[in-house]
Parts: sequence; structure tokens; C-alpha cells
Amino acid sequence: MIALVVAHLIGGLALVATGRRLGRIAFPLAAAIPAATTGWAITHAGDVLDGHRPAQVVRWVPDLHLDLAVRLDGFSLVMVLVVSVVASLVLLFAWSYFDHASDRPLARLAGLLLVFTGAMVGVVVASNLPTLFVAWELTSISSYLLIGWDDTNPTARASALQALLTTGAGSLAMLGGFVLIANAAGTSDLSRLVDHPPTGTAATVGMVLALIGAFAKSAQFPFSAWLSGAMVAPTPVSALLHSATMVKAGVYLIARLAPVFVDQPAWRPIVWGVGLVTMITGALKALREVDLKGILAGGTVSQLGFLVVIFGTGTRESTEAGIVVLVAHAAFKAALFLVVGMVDHMTHTRDIRALGRYGPGWRPAQVVFAASCASMAGLPLVFGFVGKEAAFDALANAHAGGSTVVLAGLVAGSALTFAYTARLLLGAFTTVDVGTDRPASPVAQPRPRPQASRPCASPPRRHPPRHSGPCRFRSRPSRSCWDSRPAGRRGSSASPPAPSTACSVVISTSRSGTDSRSRCC
Repeated sequence: MIALVVAHLIGGLALVATGRRLGRIAFPLAAAIPAATTGWAITHAGDVLDGHRPAQVVRWVPDLHLDLAVRLDGFSLVMVLVVSVVASLVLLFAWSYFDHASDRPLARLAGLLLVFTGAMVGVVVASNLPTLFVAWELTSISSYLLIGWDDTNPTARASALQALLTTGAGSLAMLGGFVLIANAAGTSDLSRLVDHPPTGTAATVGMVLALIGAFAKSAQFPFSAWLSGAMVAPTPVSALLHSATMVKAGVYLIARLAPVFVDQPAWRPIVWGVGLVTMITGALKALREVDLKGILAGGTVSQLGFLVVIFGTGTRESTEAGIVVLVAHAAFKAALFLVVGMVDHMTHTRDIRALGRYGPGWRPAQVVFAASCASMAGLPLVFGFVGKEAAFDALANAHAGGSTVVLAGLVAGSALTFAYTARLLLGAFTTVDVGTDRPASPVAQPRPRPQASRPCASPPRRHPPRHSGPCRFRSRPSRSCWDSRPAGRRGSSASPPAPSTACSVVISTSRSGTDSRSRCC
């Protein structure tokens, strides 16, 4: 297991060292290592399910009794599979997401993604507190470099620094908590902590400090602001960091510590209170966003609050339900981010006020997006519904003080989840007004057939060419009047200018890949 983590780190650093020489080919090369990790985890699944726990220990500082120790149990196995599968798919997606002729250091990005994946694998297989903390810090450093990958963008640099300072401050608190917990228990091994939970004032203070680190990592209230700023990173980075890896680290730590501290009087009030407030505030923020990634960011914060409440309950049933919700969230959130990346790549905007109808080539993407939204909203017959129902049932049967109030809060948060999910789906792929501040538009009027981009003065063709692929995007009529000009920079979510006359915008892509916008009034 340690060899797998080292392979990620060495492979990632080797790709970073190549600079711009490899280009896009670095992404499939990087994807080979998490794919191999997936295969390794599958081959060991039988042993883990039979009760065997493969473990490995490397002496680090013997005089201080510090060891690098890893162990693969059932929970770690699920997390390794989630991280490695999502990382492989995201890296393959990035291979086609970035342009062939891009002069940006794509190999560096692929290498950083690989290093980050290895660090996250280290977090989930760590069997003692020192190993967990080392891998934890590697995720913070690599995420800082990933968010600020576009070092020419001041916003990216500022967002990366905000994420590093927020999670770094939480890590310092967590380190102090780990020291207090280990001293109180006489051990730093996670399994021994579960068998012999520490008690006393020092253990309680250590618990609170460790929770602060987990809350900061998983963007819980009041540390939620950094996650929205991190959306400035490229879509593949957002898909990996905010669906299956970095933001799950804090949730994972809470799940590991819950059996240790669930009998502490302060555990459930802190975890339940922070999780509920985060779930509600994240959902309300998502309802105010007009940027697709902004909606997903608010939804991610809200879903993480839901996971914190479920894992923090500390019962066997709640932990099992939390694992189902965690896997479902990783699946649908990664898919949503990747489809939003496709929309951004082809239309050069994520503003739901400028998005509208698409060609028939978008049908597969629309189906995936709709299914993922259904899972996020918890509609019946989808994976997310199974997880939510199991979570509600586990909390209803927790028989803990205040569980009924917490359950009511989760139901209210789930209603808000349905609301922002509907806004995301309708805003991205339909012409339905979802409450955004936009000029009135004759959406009921019949739309002209899509035409190739041409100056407004040119007469329309009698029989415009037909396009079946997703290379044609048509916005709603009367949203904006843009003169003929090249498309804006990818990723821009700025609001379109106010219209001067009733018109529609046609964005077309030629065979050479050149995008253009034209005003057809």
C-alpha cells in the first residue's frame, strides 16, 4: 500500500518535471496509476470482506515511536475505490477537455492531479494519527498548487491562498488535537483508540481541535468560503477535488473519530449543529448562484453538511448509510462537474442566463446530467434516494437526545436540495425561467432554425446545414445582443450585456474548431 502511494508521488513529480514537453498525453499516462490502484483494490476486496486487514508499517522516528502505518479495512477499501476510479475518469476527461495546441503546462497539471490522488489514498489507508496528518498536509499543498495552476490569473492565486490558509489553520488545530488525543490514550493507532477511547479534559479538548481541522477541510460553517473560491480552477480539478477527494477528507476523519468520541457529551451537539447549519446555508447559497459551478459549489457544501451529520451520529446504521451517501455523492457530483465542463468548453460560458437549447448531439450529456441531478435530489429509483432513505432511517432510530430535531432539519435541507437541483437542471438545459434577473424575453415565440455564424446583414440560407453533434449551441432569444466577435475566454461566468433589440445569439463551431458569436436580429 505504501508502494502505491509512493508510485503516485513519484509519477506525479516526474510529470511535473517534464513541463510543457508532453502536453495532453500526460493525462492518460497519469491515469494509468490510479487505474492500477483500482485493480489492486479489487483484487484485495475478497480478503477484506473475509475479515483480513492487510497492514504495513515503516519505522519513521523510532526514538519518538513515530511510524508510517497503513491498513486496508472495509471503509478504506471503499474510499480507495472511490478516489482511484474518479481520478482515472477525470484524468481521461482532461485528455479531451484541453486543446491540442495549448501552450499551457498541461503535464504539470496532470502531475499535480496525480500527486493529489496519491495523498488522498494515503489519508484513507492511514492507520495511525501521524500518517494521517502527513498525507493530510500533502492534500493541502497539492490542492493549493492545483487551484492556483493558472498563475497568470490573480483570482486563481488569491483563491488558492485562501484555501491554503483556511485548511492550513485547521490543520494546525488538528495537529494539536492529535497530540492531546494520543497522550490521553497512550496510543495513536486508530483501531486501539476505538477499543480504548480516551477520556478526560485533555481528550475533550483534543476532540474539539480535531473537529476544527475536519470542518475546515470539508468546508463546514464557518469555513465554507474557500470552496466557492476554489471553483476558479479548471473543471477537471474541481471535479476531482470537490467530488471524491479533498472535501471528503474531513468527513472521513469524522467517521473515523465518531466511534471514539460518540459517548462524549459534546460530540453530537457540535457535529450535528455545524452539519445542519452548513447544509442549510450551502443550499441557500446555491439557490442564489447563476454560475453552474457556483451552484455545484453551494450544493457540495450542503451535501458535505449532510454527510457530517450522518457520520457524526456514530451508530453502525448511520455509518453504513453515510458510506452509501458518500459513494453516491462522489458519483453524481463528478458526473455533474464533467458535464458542466463540456458546456463550458463548447459554449464558453456557465451563466444560466445565457444558456438554452442544444442540438441532438447533446442528448447523452443531457441524460447523464438529468440522472445525476435525480440522484442528488434523492428521487426514487436512483442511488442517492437509497442513501438518503437509509440516512433518515438511521437517524430516526438513533435514540439520541435531539435526534428528532436533527431529522427535521435534514428533511428541510433535503427540500432545499431538490430546489437548487431543479434550478441547476432547468438553468443548464432548458429555457425555463429559474428566477434569475434577466430582461423579459418572448420565449413562447417560435425560434428560427439554427444558422451558421454570419454577419447580420447577410441573408439567411434557404436550407441551412444540419449538425448533429454537440458543436452547436443556441441560447435563448432576446437574452443579449452581441456583435460578431470571437467567443469570450473559457470559464467566464460574467453576465451578458443588456440587449438593445430583440435578437438571438448563435454560437457555432467550424471544422477547424473556431468559435464565433453573431447577432441575428
